[in-house]
Amino acid sequence: MKIISRNTNNDIIEGVLTCSHCKRYYPIISGIPIMSPDEYRETSLELPLVEKWNPELVDNNTNFRLLKDAE
Repeated sequence: MKIISRNTNNDIIEGVLTCSHCKRYYPIISGIPIMSPDEYRETSLELPLVEKWNPELVDNNTNFRLLKDAE
């Protein structure tokens, strides 16, 4: 898990959960993990988050994948 931001109560507000096996990521938005199956994921909605969080994610040296078949 990569934590991007927390609130004053130390709750996670933004972050990324990552599957260690397939490297797919699941964003945490407004404190809610978004763990939809691939067929229900909206890459057009998730890509702006990846771009916004890119400086935080680059430090992790992980190649995140939006979907199962994405390379």
